[in-house]
Amino acid sequence: MKKILKSSILAVAGLVVAINANAKTIENGILKIATEGTYSPYSYHDKSDKLTGFDVDIAREVAKKLNLKPEFVEAPWDAMLAAFDANKADIVFNQVSITEDRKKKYDYTLPYTVAYAALVTRKDNDDIKNFADLKGKKSARSATSNWAGIAQKYGAQIVTVDGFSKGVELIIAKRADATINDTVTFYDYIAQRPNAPLKIAAKGSEPIYSAALVKKGNEELVNAVNKAIDELSKEGKLSEISVKYFGKDITK
Repeated sequence: MKKILKSSILAVAGLVVAINANAKTIENGILKIATEGTYSPYSYHDKSDKLTGFDVDIAREVAKKLNLKPEFVEAPWDAMLAAFDANKADIVFNQVSITEDRKKKYDYTLPYTVAYAALVTRKDNDDIKNFADLKGKKSARSATSNWAGIAQKYGAQIVTVDGFSKGVELIIAKRADATINDTVTFYDYIAQRPNAPLKIAAKGSEPIYSAALVKKGNEELVNAVNKAIDELSKEGKLSEISVKYFGKDITK
């Protein structure tokens, strides 16, 4: 990830970007941020109902760097992207994996997370030992998520749900066979529900990078956010936020 950061930063080195009311999407000094709000530990509500999480904290720090007030637009994954497409938000901070298909429709900022895929099943499921075993099985995931695409690639039937928690609930109830997400999300879920009858049946070996989504062609905002992410990385703030939620640095 360090190489990606360095190469991308060179493209904006020396560029001073002023985000103000004249930007393509920014209005009245407010950065509207789309996020799920139900995706622990990335974007969720704590016991006092305050929106928090790894992505939420990073989004707030980025907004601070841009001298903008963060305003969050919350919705389940598919509805969240629809709201973003309908110009109800300026940017998405919600562990959006970088894929070639999405690059055709959106622009990405610098990545701020590195993750690996986890194939999750019930503990008593001996039929699924690797990703290839998903063929013909039911995999619970948001319909348009990158993880659903991976499951379909291996021949799984997608059972559409909103978020990881709903997916594993179906697995526990034996209404689905598996789900794919990242290892960090699974470990966070198990830390909160240690008796959940779930396991990681297989792990992916290729790193998956996540970044914020910006509307295609909005170079001003992309460059400004990239500059902010780079500064937060150099200041150690990204690592600090990561350790707060995961106990380790998942930003590089």
